[in-house]
Amino acid sequence: MSCSAMMRLSSSALAAAVAFSSSATAGLIDINMTAPTSNSSCTALQSAGLKNVYYPGNDIYENRTHSYFSISAQLEPYCIVQPTSAEEVAKIVTILSQDTTRSFAIRSGGHTVWPGAANIDNGVTIDLGLMNKTTFVPETKVAQVGAGSRWREVYGALEPYGVTVTGGRTSTVGVAGFLTGGGNNFYAGRRGFGCDNVVNYEVVLASGQIVNANDTENSGLFRALKGGSANFGIVTRFDMQAFDAPELWGGLVTYPKSVTPQHVAAYVNWTNNIVNYQDGSAITFWTYDPTKKDIIITAAYEDITGAVAAPAFDEFLAIPDQTSNTMRIDTHRNLAIELELTSGYRNVWYAITIKNDLQIVTKAIDMHRQFVEDWKAQSPDGDFICHGILQAIPTIFSQHSVEKGGNMLGLDRETDNAVMFQVQLMVNGEDQEKLGRERMVAFREAIKQYSVDMDGAVEWQYLNYADSTQDPLSTYGQKNIDHIREVAAKFDPTGVFQTRMPGGFKISKVA
Repeated sequence: MSCSAMMRLSSSALAAAVAFSSSATAGLIDINMTAPTSNSSCTALQSAGLKNVYYPGNDIYENRTHSYFSISAQLEPYCIVQPTSAEEVAKIVTILSQDTTRSFAIRSGGHTVWPGAANIDNGVTIDLGLMNKTTFVPETKVAQVGAGSRWREVYGALEPYGVTVTGGRTSTVGVAGFLTGGGNNFYAGRRGFGCDNVVNYEVVLASGQIVNANDTENSGLFRALKGGSANFGIVTRFDMQAFDAPELWGGLVTYPKSVTPQHVAAYVNWTNNIVNYQDGSAITFWTYDPTKKDIIITAAYEDITGAVAAPAFDEFLAIPDQTSNTMRIDTHRNLAIELELTSGYRNVWYAITIKNDLQIVTKAIDMHRQFVEDWKAQSPDGDFICHGILQAIPTIFSQHSVEKGGNMLGLDRETDNAVMFQVQLMVNGEDQEKLGRERMVAFREAIKQYSVDMDGAVEWQYLNYADSTQDPLSTYGQKNIDHIREVAAKFDPTGVFQTRMPGGFKISKVA
């Protein structure tokens, strides 16, 4: 919710996540730790006066490498460079663009789980983690958010002003990937996706030029960045429209899997009713818990007005056999901290979208149950986690997007309420990850085919949860695909971000 996004399940569900701060301590490189002779790009960065250039064996290099959420993403770049300003990012991009033999990656929070999405082997990783300041401008109610921030930091900085923004539901998710990929959030029923609430992007282009993109300046780029991901440049600051925000009512409630039918029915009804009650959020997880060796249900309920148990939640709250309940009045920040995932595994995720149909949603949850049983039968250590997650995607979300000028996601084409079905598999070992990806692709294709057969398929894929084997940009609709392609060609005419930055989803690879 990613993200993403999802959660630190209560102790009755999963062990608490190990969180870390994205504010690494800056320091001068050890001049005795020289770059490998094959690494001309890193040497050039250091020679240009960039102080925060780190090589393998340096403590900061090792700490940043191991701070990626998924072990799968913990690669080994030749060096990591941590800029502290847009000007330093521009210097880095200029140097790397001139060296046509080296590839690079861009990291914000490092929460995308597949290898190479935000890191690189045998290249340079531009780590934005030191650009993590949030400044609130009271006159315009705009929050200026550094691209290396995590949502926990952003919400904490805004709390003293009594405001918040439409950010991630998981506190350690990075700002940049979340917003350029769309940005599902607690407030989507009332305010649309996170990207719909960005009023200006500060962007470093492949040429090294620093530009702003907003409604009146570089407006084509402005719109393309709303879901178009890293196809145009490096966003160094997001200016977001903040708004007055009371504390929320929210928390986690857990149940045994025996109440699955009630939860599926309640979720379908909830999704259809969001248009009538736009201040609520509900996410339901079916989670295989290795400590219990069984699937449990965890529901995350939030009300952005702070209303306790509003009538829209009645069907959920009537479901019996609760095993734990943390519902309370609390801050946006604290509720996002609670929705943290367990780290320390190799991750394979996918997400597809289906019509909000009781039979199709029921089938998806049943297929998750069968997947878990099959995986248990071959797991060498029994230590794995597998979430099957429902997230509502009603048409009111895209209506809000259109009201705010539109985005690239293409959901405004849909006339029926939908549900995003996400599966997250967390395993140990490269062999288990390889097998997991093979089986997850088969799982994804099977549920997709079922939705097609039932006339319940939805083309759109959420980029922030997509696996490397998916092609989310291709699901945005031809008009939006053409716009992203045209903007990428205009602002990156030599294709630096298509060829030199291999991570992420590339418009050049869309047919």
